[in-house]
Amino acid sequence: MSTGTTHAVDTAADVADSAPLGWAARVGLTARAVVYLVMGWLAIMLATGSIAHVDQRGVLVTLLSKPFGTLLVVVLLVGFVAYALWRLSEAVFGVIGEPPGPGPRLKSLGRGLAYLAVAWSAFEILRGARATQAGQQAHLAATAMAAPAGRIAVGVVGLGVVVAGLVMVEEGWSKKFMKYFGSLPLRLRTAVVWLGHIGTVSRGLVFAVAGALVVVAAVKAQPADAGGIDVAVRTLLGWPLGHQLVVLLGLGLVLFGVYGLAEAAWRRVPGDGGAR
Repeated sequence: MSTGTTHAVDTAADVADSAPLGWAARVGLTARAVVYLVMGWLAIMLATGSIAHVDQRGVLVTLLSKPFGTLLVVVLLVGFVAYALWRLSEAVFGVIGEPPGPGPRLKSLGRGLAYLAVAWSAFEILRGARATQAGQQAHLAATAMAAPAGRIAVGVVGLGVVVAGLVMVEEGWSKKFMKYFGSLPLRLRTAVVWLGHIGTVSRGLVFAVAGALVVVAAVKAQPADAGGIDVAVRTLLGWPLGHQLVVLLGLGLVLFGVYGLAEAAWRRVPGDGGAR
């Protein structure tokens, strides 16, 4: 490796463990927390008869209609980009709190790319686009299914989402998320454990159901059923005691949002000093 390349790699590593990137992580975690707080509230509203779209795009459109909505969405857009940059840096340089290996890096890569997509949605909404996220995802699924082996590809993606959701459930149930915290005040530890426990399990269940519906959509060649979280929540409403279940999951997502604020405040991030 040349001297110039070595210097560039060292500089990138220094940036990845710098205080500015740490603040980007905290800003991004706060933006994610706000999204889940509003998403949970929208799920509860939907279960009680209100018209709402329960996904990231639905959250952004809802906020845009409120006082200072444009400013709120701009701030969230910045937060999503910050979150994505932090996660992508983890994919390259490793994840604080995780052992070396490809698994945690690949998870961070997926999260970084996902939040770049959410940031793009925020940008589109600010420019006036109002297509629903469920509609966009269903259109994408229809396009993919029209290609050779497209239904198989869509099914594989759905299985991946199911696995991701089940991993979230396992992390929430086992409370593994606590390994990411640094100087969490002792008086708040029990509350944060339970917020993360219930919230992460609820989030994982929603993702698992959404992924399962994508698999079913691929098997039945019905792309309209591959609409993500919004379609998953609406499907749950049709189950026995579905409205009560959606309210409970909505409350769980709200709790995950509150837990996310605790992460933003006390999670170990780059620049904490010996965090890696």
